[in-house]
Amino acid sequence: MTENSRPLFRKVALIGIGLIGSSLAYAMRRVGLAAHISGYTHRAETLEKAKSLGFADTLHLELASAVNDADLVVLATPVGAFGELARELAPHLKRGSILSDVGSVKMAVVRDVGPFVPEGVHFIPAHPIAGTEQSGPEAGFAELFDGRWCILTPLPDADSAAVNILKTFWQRCGSQVETMDAKHHDLVLAITSHVPHLIAYNIVGTADDLETVTQGEVIKYSAGGFRDFTRIAASDPVMWRDVFLNNRDAVLEMLGRFNEDLSALQRAIRWGDGDMLLTLFSRTRAIRRSIVDAGQDIGEPNFGRTRIKR
Repeated sequence: MTENSRPLFRKVALIGIGLIGSSLAYAMRRVGLAAHISGYTHRAETLEKAKSLGFADTLHLELASAVNDADLVVLATPVGAFGELARELAPHLKRGSILSDVGSVKMAVVRDVGPFVPEGVHFIPAHPIAGTEQSGPEAGFAELFDGRWCILTPLPDADSAAVNILKTFWQRCGSQVETMDAKHHDLVLAITSHVPHLIAYNIVGTADDLETVTQGEVIKYSAGGFRDFTRIAASDPVMWRDVFLNNRDAVLEMLGRFNEDLSALQRAIRWGDGDMLLTLFSRTRAIRRSIVDAGQDIGEPNFGRTRIKR
């Protein structure tokens, strides 16, 4: 057995078994990261669906039994539920275990979870920057994290050995791993993820308001740009509600900057400033190419979409 094929943890508990939780289970199974995977959900119907998929060894409707004797516990629900979950599961955490999460905001996680972490438990927030617009346990797949970044935001007094173990965990799940300050993480993700999602939700909502005015033509004649916005806007509404409520300062700061730039663009269009428009569009096109070059997307035409055969 090689170093990369032996279990890193005896038991991993996934608190939440939607897209990210189920994908983590599949990724762990793929490389044998855990001898036992337990999953928790508070919904009986979700538990039954997960049972049929078979990605966990045990599934639970009670937090205590899910986290009992777990070496790694991962919070994988919408971040708004983290505080109450942490309070409930704290008495059942094993000394020496690692408590982490997959939330896309980090300052709120430190605020809401940190006070409940028992002495001797290693609290290391994390954020895998991976996802799709799908949700639920049936949406998971092992390759979700392959080649994607996972950001760890350990507290200043975090145990370095535990941080390294969690780093290895995510690397073996397929991710590239970076360590970052929680506040800086929230600012970066506000512009790279949160504000784009907010814009997508707003544009699609505006289009829906126009549907009656245009007699259905917004949907019927939607071009590629609008279709891409609808993909983003189809993401889990509960998860994104919690993201915006828990990263409001960074999101509002980035929205302020966005509105300033949008006003400048509006002036350029009004006054026919073609040079300004060409300069901006050329710069943003180069950014797209750099994202592809960095391996964070594919450069195939139509974003890799294949033609639908009829």
